[in-house]
Amino acid sequence: MTDFMQQIPEAAQAYLSQRRLDEVECIIPDLPGIARGKAVPASKFAKQSYFHLPDSIFYQTITGEWGEAAGEDGFIERDMILKPDLSTATAAPWTGDWTLQVIHDAYDRHGEPIPYSPRNVLRRVVQLYRDRGWQPVVAPEMEFFLVGRNTDPAQDIKPMMGRSGRPAAARQAYSMTAVDEFGPVIDDIYDFAEAQGFEIDGITQEGGAGQLEINLRHGSPVRLADEVFYFKRLIREAALRHDCFATFMAKPIADEPGSAMHIHHSVLDAKTGKNLFSGPDGEETPAFRHFIGGLQRHMPAAIAVMAPYVNSYRRYVKDHAAPINLEWGRDNRTTGIRVPLASSESRRIENRVAGMDCNPYLGIAASLACGYLGLVAGLEPSEEFKGDAYEGDGDFPQVLGSALDLFEEAHELHQVLGEDFCRVYKIVKRAEYEEFLQVISPWEREHLLLNV
Repeated sequence: MTDFMQQIPEAAQAYLSQRRLDEVECIIPDLPGIARGKAVPASKFAKQSYFHLPDSIFYQTITGEWGEAAGEDGFIERDMILKPDLSTATAAPWTGDWTLQVIHDAYDRHGEPIPYSPRNVLRRVVQLYRDRGWQPVVAPEMEFFLVGRNTDPAQDIKPMMGRSGRPAAARQAYSMTAVDEFGPVIDDIYDFAEAQGFEIDGITQEGGAGQLEINLRHGSPVRLADEVFYFKRLIREAALRHDCFATFMAKPIADEPGSAMHIHHSVLDAKTGKNLFSGPDGEETPAFRHFIGGLQRHMPAAIAVMAPYVNSYRRYVKDHAAPINLEWGRDNRTTGIRVPLASSESRRIENRVAGMDCNPYLGIAASLACGYLGLVAGLEPSEEFKGDAYEGDGDFPQVLGSALDLFEEAHELHQVLGEDFCRVYKIVKRAEYEEFLQVISPWEREHLLLNV
């Protein structure tokens, strides 16, 4: 590892140009997508080729409790071997010293990938595509809210105070004036992204109060998931510099739209680089239809991964910029599956169902898995929907418990995502859901305490 500085990306090298690296954050995303790991002095990182963390980090719920997912040997917290992927080395420009972040991959003592590590799950799905001569390409869109500091969970979340001294307003979609309200935060987001070597395709104001969207350029699923993972952290850090919070909750504010992670998909022929969704004359191909058919058939069971929390299902509300069914349409933002306007070379399919609260590795993996099953089985989609899809019925679960029921029985999906991952995921999420059911909400106290 002594020559690791020559192996890191150009952006990281440029960040450290003529500066002394102080520290390296060795990180790995857990099931919720939280960065776990260790910070080590740069001199120590240069000498180590791996480090250890217990496999129990993948058995934790979002509250820090534990799911009984350790397997036959019991909860012995076996050490994993975490090896750096130096291609992911990037700056941590908000720190007080010169620091790099490096994502690590998880292996067992025999050198086999840990099957329930989210990055390994996505790699597994991508490999299934490659085995058939296909190259999946994705482009995620990230929606999030900038909100006032909220230190009391009993208090409602409120929009942040804008540059004008007034709270951010809703229903100002695509307003440049609204974007300017958050100018100082956005400036830091741009600066941090540039230091980290990330290319932002654009920032727009969405329909919610203090809600923004960042679009990323299309590319490799693993690389784009890495970027979303990093972006969540850098956006939070930029917000904290300006006395506000950035939140990726699916539905942080009542009566406001929720936040999605829309995923654009295309699939290339690995040899020719041509888009499998377009034929020689630019026409839509059977592969295009089969991918949509796979999303329609298998996404109800995958919703538990794309909408992983009880709050996630509050986003699926009619006429609130989130789909309620799996109809598909061309240039129709009311459908769960949208075909955007594009040239035949850039023909793609947009999954509008996934929430911004999902783990980006797992959300992208689940979406690709559904499309893969459609491609392999030659599934045909329904007829194209024309009109307002909000007028139709819902196609997927409305609460996490029901979503987990479908996920637990989705054997075809398990084979693509990995049986061991699905076993761990459903145990951890079920434990989390049961923990939530023990909480008595303010609504219950207000309306049931004296009335029933």
